Amino acid sequence: MSQPGGIVLDPQQPQPTAWTWRRILQAVLGIGLAVVLIVWGLPHFAKTSWADIWSSIQVVPWWHVLAFQGLMLAGLYSYTFTLTGAMPGLSHWRALILNLCGSSVSNLLPGGGAVGLAATYAMCRSWGFTNRATSTMAIVTGVWNVLSRIALPVVAIVALWWGNDELPAPLRDAAVGGMITGAIIIGFLVAVIASERQAQRVGRFFDRLLRPLFRRSKRTATMSVDQLVRELRARITDTVRTGWLQMTFGMVGFFGLYYALFVLIMRDVGVALPLGMLFAAYAIGRLLTAVGITPGGLGVTESATVIALVGWGAPPAQATAGVVLFSVVTHLMEVPLGGLGWLAWSATAQCQTTSV
Repeated sequence: MSQPGGIVLDPQQPQPTAWTWRRILQAVLGIGLAVVLIVWGLPHFAKTSWADIWSSIQVVPWWHVLAFQGLMLAGLYSYTFTLTGAMPGLSHWRALILNLCGSSVSNLLPGGGAVGLAATYAMCRSWGFTNRATSTMAIVTGVWNVLSRIALPVVAIVALWWGNDELPAPLRDAAVGGMITGAIIIGFLVAVIASERQAQRVGRFFDRLLRPLFRRSKRTATMSVDQLVRELRARITDTVRTGWLQMTFGMVGFFGLYYALFVLIMRDVGVALPLGMLFAAYAIGRLLTAVGITPGGLGVTESATVIALVGWGAPPAQATAGVVLFSVVTHLMEVPLGGLGWLAWSATAQCQTTSV
């Protein structure tokens, strides 16, 4: 499911996305950049050719690709535990529809998270959920996604650093620094959620920090940061108190199954790097999926992952082939699956209308 790209001050009333010429131009440029990064950037960064990449992809049996798709679907289903934990009363089937539809929109459009969020509101309203329940679910799952994507690089750094004597000293120092920084950020976010006093301190700090900016621009905020933080925290804690274990299980299952898929694909194309390095490359890719300049970070994610794999000694053609195949299975295939999700939602909406 797509996540909101920013904080909505009034989540009760989501605003529809207006397709202005500026937004259309941004979409065209974002898609164009993704195409350039994939068609030209991948072989350029890896120092290989598309002929060699295609030869490496062809060694993968077709039934393996079908098995990869099944593992990808299992990962998407695992994420439904996060959605159902954040919205009591939501079934796993409907959560899967929300996930597929939101992800398909995000994978088609740069910054598609806003469009996916609007679709989420429409679907949830058709199922009888209030705007407040929907916005709370979007906020809580957004926080859980942020925490997970910060935690992934921390775990990856530990996997790279622990017992790896071949890492150069500067890289090892940078790894330790990154691990400490990530742990501090995670601890800070958890403290804000868990402690009302910490949330108030954070809100008042940003109020003091932003007040001069509002004075210079002569703009008045409809809600202070302190009020916003307290409002969001109250809504988050009510959900987290009962659903944190289920939401965490869903995130671990989702990222864990996708990592298993990443490893199996890399082994199939002939990349035999240690699991710690593969996890680090995978974590880089998952972190960069949040980049909004291209649809779902397409092109940016693959380029960074290929650069990391090749830099750690993976064969260029095989590493690029694995990254491309992983992107096809987890990214591009979400688009037709999202179409099926839209059809399933339309069918459920019509059934409800008929029953009424």
